[in-house]
Amino acid sequence: MSVATLDWAAPFEALEEGLAFATAEHVVTEAEVLAFAELTGDHHPQHVDAEWAASSAFGEQIAHGMLVVSLAAGLVPFDPSRVVALRALRDVTFKRAVHFGDAIRVEGSVDALRPVGDDAGLVTLAWRVLDGEDRLACRARVDVLWKAGS
Repeated sequence: MSVATLDWAAPFEALEEGLAFATAEHVVTEAEVLAFAELTGDHHPQHVDAEWAASSAFGEQIAHGMLVVSLAAGLVPFDPSRVVALRALRDVTFKRAVHFGDAIRVEGSVDALRPVGDDAGLVTLAWRVLDGEDRLACRARVDVLWKAGS
């Protein structure tokens, strides 16, 4: 049995629960992690200090969890003519560290649909952020405002 694929350009009323999607991969780099630390002010040594991180529980530097979620959001091919806004990020659970050089990708599906007016609806997407070995790094529920009509 095949799973129906989410059409990112479809109007809200054409969506159904269970529609699935998968993204391309992205390799997480040290430069991205260090830039994220500068941008956010999160300079925890687990992310930015190789010597400190070597003696940590992870044994090396790892990506910030919020960077992983941000990169995942960038991988999801939201159609700007349909997806009007990100409304909520819920139930985010980090399951596995993402290391420098790890490839991540998102697999997901439409989890819930709720009309919020004549011109849009709220779409809840269930995300699974996977590493290059198909291990779960993070999961989340993401609500987006999706435009209705042609």
